[in-house]
Amino acid sequence: MIRSFFSLLSVVAFSCATFAESVTTVKSPNGNIVVTVSEDNGQLSYSVSNNGVSFIEKSALGLVMDYADCSQNLSLGEVSYANLSDSYTVPTIKQRTVTYEANGMTVPVKGKFKSRERGQEVERDVVLFNVEFSVSNSDVAFRYNIQRPNHDQLLAARVMEEKTEFVIAQGSTTFLCPQMIPMTGFAGTAPSYETGYTPDDEMGKNGWGDGYVFPCLFRNADKGWLLISETGTNGSYCGCHMKNINANKYAVAFPNDKECNGNGKPEPGVTLPCATPWRTITLGATLKPIVETTVAWDLVKPVYKASQEYKASRGSWSWIIGMDPSCNYDEQKRYIDFSAAMGYETLLIDALWDVQIGRDRMKELVAYAKSKGVGIFLWYNSNGYWNHAPQSPRLCMDRSLVRRQEMKWLNEIGVRGLKIDFFGGDKQLSMQLYEDILADANDFGLEIIFHGCTLPRGWERMYPNFVAAEAVRASENLHFGQYDCDIEAFCAAIHPFVRNTVGSMDFGGSTLNKYWNADNKTGNIRRTTDAFALATAVLFQSSVQHFALAPNNLTDAPAEAMEYMKRVNTVWDEVRFIDGYPGKYVILARRAGDKWTVVGINAEKETKKVSIDLSGFDFGDKVSLYCDDVKTGAFAKKELKVKKNIAKVEMLCGGGFVIE
Repeated sequence: MIRSFFSLLSVVAFSCATFAESVTTVKSPNGNIVVTVSEDNGQLSYSVSNNGVSFIEKSALGLVMDYADCSQNLSLGEVSYANLSDSYTVPTIKQRTVTYEANGMTVPVKGKFKSRERGQEVERDVVLFNVEFSVSNSDVAFRYNIQRPNHDQLLAARVMEEKTEFVIAQGSTTFLCPQMIPMTGFAGTAPSYETGYTPDDEMGKNGWGDGYVFPCLFRNADKGWLLISETGTNGSYCGCHMKNINANKYAVAFPNDKECNGNGKPEPGVTLPCATPWRTITLGATLKPIVETTVAWDLVKPVYKASQEYKASRGSWSWIIGMDPSCNYDEQKRYIDFSAAMGYETLLIDALWDVQIGRDRMKELVAYAKSKGVGIFLWYNSNGYWNHAPQSPRLCMDRSLVRRQEMKWLNEIGVRGLKIDFFGGDKQLSMQLYEDILADANDFGLEIIFHGCTLPRGWERMYPNFVAAEAVRASENLHFGQYDCDIEAFCAAIHPFVRNTVGSMDFGGSTLNKYWNADNKTGNIRRTTDAFALATAVLFQSSVQHFALAPNNLTDAPAEAMEYMKRVNTVWDEVRFIDGYPGKYVILARRAGDKWTVVGINAEKETKKVSIDLSGFDFGDKVSLYCDDVKTGAFAKKELKVKKNIAKVEMLCGGGFVIE
C-alpha cells in the first residue's frame, strides 16, 4: 500500500507528549541512530549520531520567508512521535520491492507573528512550521511543513532562504562534485551536473565558487560514511544544492540567479500550508548502507497513475560512436537491424533526425523498427529560452500546447519514448517543466529520459514513465576527449557510491570498440578492458539502457562478450554491496529473480586480487567468470571453482569481471 507521510502519522501515531524542555530526540528502530533537536536562545538546531559517534554536529534549522524571519526567536511546541511503515514496489530502481520502517518525530516550531485584525496590529505566538523527521536504521530524513501564520490573509509566500545546515564531524574528508557556473559550458547549458568528483578532499572548499551538487559523500575518518542528498522535489519547489559556509559547515543553497539565462526567481514560491522537499542523510560504519539505500524513494509517492505498463529495455544508439552524421535514414535502419540481432527492445535516434531524416521518413523508420520488434526513442532539445543549444528538434518541448501536439504525433506513429536534453538549471520554473513534460508524456504513453539535466529526486516512484536522467559526466565525454578515456575507470568507481545511489543514471556506455569512432581505428583510445565494459553494464543502474555498442562489434569484439551483452539485465530485484572504495574499486551483486550476478571494476594502478564471499548467493561449486587474462590483457570466459564459498578473482588496472 502506498500512503503519504501524513497518512502514516495519523494511522500509526502511538504517543503525543508535551515537552517543556528545549531538547527532544528520536532514534532509529534499532536505536543506533539518534537525532537530537534543540532550541537555544530562540535558534533551532539538530545533531545526528550513529553508534554513539557524532556524524552531524549541532546544525541550524530554519527558514526565511518573505513575510518573516523564521530562523530567530523560536520555541518548540508540542512534539509528537510515530512508528512509520510502508511497503512499495517500483521495478525501475535498484531494489524492486521495499519495506520501509522508521520512527517519526514532528516538531512544531513557534514564533511571534504580527498581523492586522479589525484594523489593529496584533502579535500572536503561532506555529510557523513543523519539522518532520523520519529515522530508519540507515537514514535520517527531515523536511519543513510550513504553516499559515495568519489564516485570514496569507495564502501564498516565497521561501527566501533555507537555514538548513550540515556541520560535518571534524576530521571528515569529502567526495564532492562542484556545481557548474551557470550559462557556461557548451552553448551556455550549465549547470547540468556533468563535472567530476574529487575523492578524499579536505573540507572548507566551495567547489568552483557555487558549492556542490547532491548527493554529497563524506568519510568520517575511520568511523564511517555519510551521504547527504534531497528527494521529493517537484514543481512546487526548486532544486537545491549544498554550499560551504566555512570549515566543516555546509548549508542548503538555492539555485544561482543567473541559471535559466536569468529567467525566473531562484527562491521558490509556495502556497500555504506546504511541505519542502526532504533532506536526507544516510549513515553507515561501512559503505554498504550508502550503496544500498532506498531513501530517495521511501518518502515520496506517485504523483499520477501510469497510463499504461512501462517496461524496461535495452538498446543501441549510433550517435555515441558515429556522432551527428550517423543520424541518417540508412544508418538508423542498420542500427535497428543491429538492435534486433542483439535481442534488444529499443533504439535511440539522437539529435538532428528532424533535418537529416525528416518526419515522413521517421514514420517509415518507426514502422520498420516495429516489424523487427524494436521500439524507438527520439531525441529532443528542451529549449526554450534558457540557453543557446542549437541542435534540433527545438521548440517542441518547452510549452504545453506545442508539446502535446508533438506527443500526439509521436504516439500515433508508435514512438516508445523520448530523450530530452539541454535544460536550464534548478529554479522552480525548471522543476515545473520537468514535471509538466512527464505528465504530458504519460498521457500519450511515452517514456522519458532526461539529459543535460538535474539530479532525479525520487522521480522513478513519483512519475511512473520517468526512466532515467544523465546528471553525470557520461559516455559522450569519452568520445570528446582522451582525458576522459584515461580516467574512465576512476570515474566509474565513484558513481556507485554517489550519483547512482539516489537515482537511475543514464550513462550510455559499455562500448566494445577499441576506439571511440565509427571506423574503430581512429579517435580516442579506450583504456578499459572488455570485461570492464561488461561489468559496468550491471554496475550502472538504469532500467532502460542504450549501450555504446556498434554493428561492427558482431564481428570484431569477443564473441562471448557479445553473447553476454545480448542477455544482460537492466532491471533488478535486489542489490548488495560487497567491497570497494570510491575512485579505487567496487564490487557489488545484483539479483534478478533467483539469479545473482556479481561484478567488479578496478581503477587502481596495480592488478587487484580479491577474494569474494559468495555465501548467501546460491552460486554452487562452479560459476561462469568473464574477466581479463592478467597475462595478455585479453578478454576471457572461464569456469571458476568456488571453494568454501570464496571466489578469487584478479582485476587489471581498468579491468573488471562478471560472475554469473
